[in-house]
Amino acid sequence: MAAIAFTKMQGAGNDFVVLDTLRGAPLPDPALARRLADRHFGVGCDQIMVVTASTRADCRYGYRIYNADGSEAGQCGNGARCIARYLAREHGLRSGEQLDSPAGAIAVEFCTDGEVELAMGMPSLDPVEVPFVAAAPAPRYPIEVDDQTLDIAVVSMGNPHAVLVVDSVRAAPVDRLGPALATHPRFPEGANVGFVERIDRGHLRLRVHERGVGETLACGSGACAAVVALRMLGELDEVVEVSLPGGRLRVSWPGPGSPVQLAGPAEFVFEGVLTP
Repeated sequence: MAAIAFTKMQGAGNDFVVLDTLRGAPLPDPALARRLADRHFGVGCDQIMVVTASTRADCRYGYRIYNADGSEAGQCGNGARCIARYLAREHGLRSGEQLDSPAGAIAVEFCTDGEVELAMGMPSLDPVEVPFVAAAPAPRYPIEVDDQTLDIAVVSMGNPHAVLVVDSVRAAPVDRLGPALATHPRFPEGANVGFVERIDRGHLRLRVHERGVGETLACGSGACAAVVALRMLGELDEVVEVSLPGGRLRVSWPGPGSPVQLAGPAEFVFEGVLTP
């Protein structure tokens, strides 16, 4: 293996190793992805975000996402904001441009307060598109897990999400129910599992167990999914602050037929070279 230059970034504590194929970095195979993500023998991260050229006429750049276990992911809101910030510094990405993501084109805006805002695309509540095994779409679904029946909402943000409303995120059994729901047979491709506590109509608390990673300090697409699920139940306003263990994100969603907007921090941490 040749030496690989990388950039370490984070958004609300959700941390990433950024590789730039435009500057010669490889697309990581599962073994390399696991090595990069390892917090003891590698760089350490939740996901590896890989900058690519785009084949779309309306995008100059794209990205791919690799989980800590080496599997590929369909979307990552915090990682996408970091990719946007990286591309702005290294390749001149501008506000108003789009990025070619695995889930489709997403528009980027660089805010005056230093945050990055993304148009994350249209959410889907169709269980076929999540995918989730169900007879028909519903606001919530009973599901048997760990010898109990839970009521969950399911949302696709380009990746599958289960949303479980809890009385307290601090007391929620994320370490037990997160893996059980993430690998439940009714989610054929697995799921990210959000445990959400509603504070009021404009504020949620959230913890997320991400498939292929485990619990993370933040999950941008998970914040979007939680807001969509509770908006559909009539419990939230259009603009919602989502507090996660690693920081705060802002999610805006007018309702069905509109894309979800996600805003939050995207920061450089350090740069380095992984040697053979």
